[in-house]
Amino acid sequence: MNAERFRDPWGVPHLRADDPLALAAAQGRVTAYDRAWQIEVERHRSQGTSAAFLGVDALDWDRFARRVRLDDTARRCHAALDRATAEWVGAYVDGVNDGLAAGAARAPEFAATGLSPGRWEPWTPLAVWLGHHILFAGFPGKLWREHVAQRLGPDLVEAFATDGPAVAGSNGWLLAAERTGTGGALLAGDPHRFIEDPGVYQQIRLACPEYDVIGLAVPGVPGIAHFGHTGAVAWAITNAMADYQDLYAERLRRQDRQVQALGPDGWQSVHCHVETIEVAGADPVEVEVMETDRGPVIVGGPGDETAISLRYPPRVRAELGFATLPELLRARTVTDVDHALRHWVEPVNVVQAADTVGGLLHRVAGVVPVRHPDNGRRIVPAWDDAYTWQGWYAPMPRAEVAGRAVMANERGLATPLGVEFAAPHRARRIAELLDAGQGWTADKMAAVHTDTYLGSAGPLLAVLAESDGLSPEAAALRDRLLRWDRRMTADSADAAAFATVRAAVVRRIAAHPALAALAEPPAYPEVFAPWLAVTPRVGYALEHLLGGRPLPGVDPAAVVRAAAEEVAEATAGPARWGDLHRLAAWRALPDPDAGPGPRLDGDHDCVLSTSSVPGVTHWCFRGPAARFVWDLARREDSRWVVPLGACGVPGDTHHADQGPAWLAGELLPIVTDWDRLVEEPDEH
Repeated sequence: MNAERFRDPWGVPHLRADDPLALAAAQGRVTAYDRAWQIEVERHRSQGTSAAFLGVDALDWDRFARRVRLDDTARRCHAALDRATAEWVGAYVDGVNDGLAAGAARAPEFAATGLSPGRWEPWTPLAVWLGHHILFAGFPGKLWREHVAQRLGPDLVEAFATDGPAVAGSNGWLLAAERTGTGGALLAGDPHRFIEDPGVYQQIRLACPEYDVIGLAVPGVPGIAHFGHTGAVAWAITNAMADYQDLYAERLRRQDRQVQALGPDGWQSVHCHVETIEVAGADPVEVEVMETDRGPVIVGGPGDETAISLRYPPRVRAELGFATLPELLRARTVTDVDHALRHWVEPVNVVQAADTVGGLLHRVAGVVPVRHPDNGRRIVPAWDDAYTWQGWYAPMPRAEVAGRAVMANERGLATPLGVEFAAPHRARRIAELLDAGQGWTADKMAAVHTDTYLGSAGPLLAVLAESDGLSPEAAALRDRLLRWDRRMTADSADAAAFATVRAAVVRRIAAHPALAALAEPPAYPEVFAPWLAVTPRVGYALEHLLGGRPLPGVDPAAVVRAAAEEVAEATAGPARWGDLHRLAAWRALPDPDAGPGPRLDGDHDCVLSTSSVPGVTHWCFRGPAARFVWDLARREDSRWVVPLGACGVPGDTHHADQGPAWLAGELLPIVTDWDRLVEEPDEH
């Protein structure tokens, strides 16, 4: 089986092989060569073995991965694959194993940590996928809602409603041919995730006699799951914000050397075993792994009042949806894409697709259980059969596309499937921009990707407008912000002033005596801390707390007045938003000498969603992990860009060469002519 590897000017791999299995092996091999450190970190994270070389800081994740049984779930899902899909995944794994030694030799992190590349198992790609998405649906938000209900009362839970601080989002939009200037449909977007170094998306091309596909792959996973263009059809997704993971309060006891759990049918045996986590620079740690009939126990144990289990579809069904992946590569029409998605399980996505013959698709894909509404809002008792799952939601929602369609995690197509969604600002703004333009082309789409209008500024500015009795300095600040154009551009001093006032408001509300009961979170594992910290929760729910239903005892007008006075008094000079708003990419092995990242435009609720944590930091951790435009008239006119580059090796020419274009909001051309690519010998 022969395979060829080519590179474009940005180092993106273009792979060509005799058949799909040889191509899958080539994808695994080039991924190992370009991203060895990244995919080995993800393999260890999915196994719960990353603390063995990353140290105690990785222990909380490893403990969670063991208790939630990520690797075991991947094994189950792999065992249930159909033979052809298993063979295809296996070819990818063989390629990874062939390329790891050469990839590790060029990645300095291996020497820095003493890590040696390991061997991938047939199920490892499934485990990597699970590791990326186990927290994607934000089930820890139920821990927060339970905390609020217990400490402040159930009536105040909705006051904090928002998309959770660790939930990734995306923008996506589809324009039918009659709305473009190309003669074909355009499909565009930008997935919002934690910005990682190396990046979470791998630009790649996969070609064999059966298909020729460009897209954004997830390193460590074969095929192109979420964003791809076959030449005849293209697809893209956003997070549907569906709720499909449940938390159960468990009553556990030890009885005759066994652990038992109280279920609807009485006391039943619990699977239980002990695992040991190796920790670099510290003693090994033992973790007791337990699983009830609901699912793995992720909090507490026998005798604890806070014991909680997690029930999630891949564990229940032994399915992830990997059979979709090879079918997507072979797709020629939106009907083919739609048919392939019948397998999809995790995560639940809103999907858009378009083809060259005018077909359009807008639907939800994935698996959501049917159960009591309270399951989606809080922790429910395991012993009450009212909260057991009653099958699966079907059919999944879909909609006709009339000229254009927008998806941005808002309460829309997936409303019946979720509890909390993103605020509607991004979706509304994208629709406004698309409707205001005409003759759209791939090159013009950058203007949508980079729009910095902050729709969520309204409630704070409305309260500020009514503020009186201010000092002259605070009154001048108020008047200045009321004249502001609400654009979060890096060079804007007004944007910096707004963000500084917003942060002061958030901190004052979070520290208010009315929220004192929330200050001390329950004794849950540290991995859930981002969902339980009060200040981020206030920051993301600020619109509700100022413009909706204020918290009892909290006077929004008084808080905003005090914040304005604080900022007016402390302002020393004309700081600009980009001076405060810097990129802070996540690295498994942080660089202690790294200074502040580049200055950024945008903010959480802008289309250019570069998210910070209001009240905690202005630095950005989440943002567009890629941008793309798929052109259905001429695939070669499509565009894309990633925050860093195609290669995961520090110091490589292509490690960060796309960064300047990404920062400037530019999109790079996709080269599809094989004669314009450089063939690279397969020496590794």
